[in-house]
Amino acid sequence: MEKVILKGFIIVSEMDLEIVQQELQVHSELTRREPGCLVFEVTPDESNPNRFDVYEEFSSKAAFDSHQLRVKSSRWGQVTANSERHYEIIE
Repeated sequence: MEKVILKGFIIVSEMDLEIVQQELQVHSELTRREPGCLVFEVTPDESNPNRFDVYEEFSSKAAFDSHQLRVKSSRWGQVTANSERHYEIIE
């Protein structure tokens, strides 16, 4: 099995920005503890406070799919539901 890489960014609306910033640390910690998570980085963009750059590596498609499933039902999934996602997934 080959690893899966997701890279790109999200754009968070002004009304959701504060809660997303508050929830980011918990989301990152939970994700980094997931089986198969190799790298997980969500970094605020220096020139656009509503943009967060995302880079993830998972050891397998199964680990990546499990992460995606968890996120959909998580607090992070709720607070970023209105965010624009611009991702490239490399398998």
